Amino acid sequence: MASKELVSLILVLMISGVSGAAIATFDDLTLGADSYWNGSDGSGGFSSGSAYFSNNYNATYMSWDGFAYSNISDTSSSGWAAQYNAISGRGQGGSANYTIGYDPLASGFGTELPTMTLNTAGIVDGLYVTNDNFAYYSMLNGDAYAKKFGGVSGDEEDWFLLTITGKDAGGTEVGSVEFYLADYRYADNGQDYIVNTWEYVDLMGFGTVNSLEFSLSSSDMGSFGMNTPAYFALDMVVPEPGTLVLLALGGVLLRRKAPSKLAC
Repeated sequence: MASKELVSLILVLMISGVSGAAIATFDDLTLGADSYWNGSDGSGGFSSGSAYFSNNYNATYMSWDGFAYSNISDTSSSGWAAQYNAISGRGQGGSANYTIGYDPLASGFGTELPTMTLNTAGIVDGLYVTNDNFAYYSMLNGDAYAKKFGGVSGDEEDWFLLTITGKDAGGTEVGSVEFYLADYRYADNGQDYIVNTWEYVDLMGFGTVNSLEFSLSSSDMGSFGMNTPAYFALDMVVPEPGTLVLLALGGVLLRRKAPSKLAC
């Protein structure tokens, strides 16, 4: 292998090792089997990897907002009792733990959005999101407070949107990304969907951030705010370094095998 090719490969290995390091996987958090943490200990949040996740717990009403974390695998339960269940049943890639976000502002009360704050400002490559059971089955079937998406005919153009906003250390917005957790706006009803698998959201366009804020909105609105349950599930990852390494190694090998332009 030529010296330049070797140096290039080493640089790619170094870069991929940095970008491939997970910011937070949530598998460093301790939970019993099929259980959750919702902030009832009054700690005000939790850390995973190199990030901190906000939580507000009201002991009087035994309610919470911000982020909780869970490893519940039940995908069939619905309603308020299933607010800690990711519809996927597992974390992204089959891992045990994941987080549940709840946006109280979307429902017309509370003062803070669910927020992830980095220990040190940096670039967040992206993250994975899906629905939780409460929101999923509410949109699929309707409930006492929220409508069935699409309505009786299936033609009503409903949607459920997650917006992720990046902020710098001074609290200034550096960008936002929208991701539809459900979308019934298609002319062909067969294309309508409610997300039930982990989907990757690319955040590289933000550049360097200090924090991410998460907010929810919906086409189903009432007098006090959003009728759709204001929950989503999140798991944090970055692109696997192996992909970049293999691409780099493949390029080196191809260059080695290619005939020289000076060959007869």
